[in-house]
Amino acid sequence: MSPRPWRVWVTVAVLVTVLGVYFVLLGERALVLLAAPQLVAKLLGAGLFVLPFIGAGLILAELRFGLAADRLATQLDDPEPDSVDGELPRRPSGRIDRTAAAAGYERRRAEVEKAPSDWRPWLRLGLAYDDAGDRRRARAAVRRAIELHRATGS
Repeated sequence: MSPRPWRVWVTVAVLVTVLGVYFVLLGERALVLLAAPQLVAKLLGAGLFVLPFIGAGLILAELRFGLAADRLATQLDDPEPDSVDGELPRRPSGRIDRTAAAAGYERRRAEVEKAPSDWRPWLRLGLAYDDAGDRRRARAAVRRAIELHRATGS
């Protein structure tokens, strides 16, 4: 798996900057509402004041996850391609055919069962789930790979 192209990093930087500006504006509006004499306005201001902190925490968690997953992907000394079985068939839209990808991740699941404490099969399983369009399981498998990598330090 190759490192992410520079366009991905630029896109992330732009999105985080835009969200940062949005959070500042939201915080400013919250302060205006907190200064208002009405109780309802103060309550809305307090709620708005908390939202940027929650959003910033979520963004930091996503960035940490993405960077850790990217580091693992670059460490994956794997001659196999990113997807389950090489170049998977694609639909006319360009997306990977989910049925073809779903058939392939069974092999990855078997690899995990053989070596459940190795992060590499977990990462490959996450990539296979992603190919199949199952984002929830993909993230869970990659998260498990990150945990195992941190625990073993390899």
